[in-house]
Amino acid sequence: MGKTAIILGATGLTGGLLLEQLLEDSRYDKIKLFSRSASGLQHPKIEEFVVDLFELKNHKSDFTANVVFCCIGTTKAKTPNQEEYLKIDYGIPVAAAELAKENNIHTFIAISALGADKNSKIFYNRTKGRMEESVLAEQITHTYLLQPSLIGGEREEKRAGEKFGKALLSFFDPFLMGSLSKYKAIKPEIISKCMIFLDNNSYPSPRILSDEIKQIGIQ
Repeated sequence: MGKTAIILGATGLTGGLLLEQLLEDSRYDKIKLFSRSASGLQHPKIEEFVVDLFELKNHKSDFTANVVFCCIGTTKAKTPNQEEYLKIDYGIPVAAAELAKENNIHTFIAISALGADKNSKIFYNRTKGRMEESVLAEQITHTYLLQPSLIGGEREEKRAGEKFGKALLSFFDPFLMGSLSKYKAIKPEIISKCMIFLDNNSYPSPRILSDEIKQIGIQ
């Protein structure tokens, strides 16, 4: 019998690519989507739950699987209110990890960010660092926190600052070598492939930097 996977954030760029790859992967029989809005996708493997992601605890009985893939995230431009930002980037992943622990789901894989640090003076990095600490505190057997650099690819919503950052990184990418290689931009399909690899293979560290994600994802 194949695996059941939960995806949080399947309507986003990386989450959407992850879903496409899982649907083509014979190791997975069922993909449960927990989202704030319907994906509009029809597939025999998909079981969709349109819910209030801030109240995941109310859906404990449906939150059962072999693995949770958490692709939830927002930006300062999209969510300028810091309290709301915390509820999304910290609250949702941590609530998902708590449910995974309670329901004996042994693998939890989440997208964080390069520079995540609970002691950072930068709100974004501090939020990601706090999220990582709280997720790891659940002591789920196989926990992996991916720390990608700027993610390439085209999103539906316009992000002017991100677009500028991508253009800047594309110019400097050839010069980012050695210890600086982790700052190179990374494609979302590489991240999603890495997540699937981690679900099916062991890895020595729970925190995985962007250059490591790339090495794993191109296998």
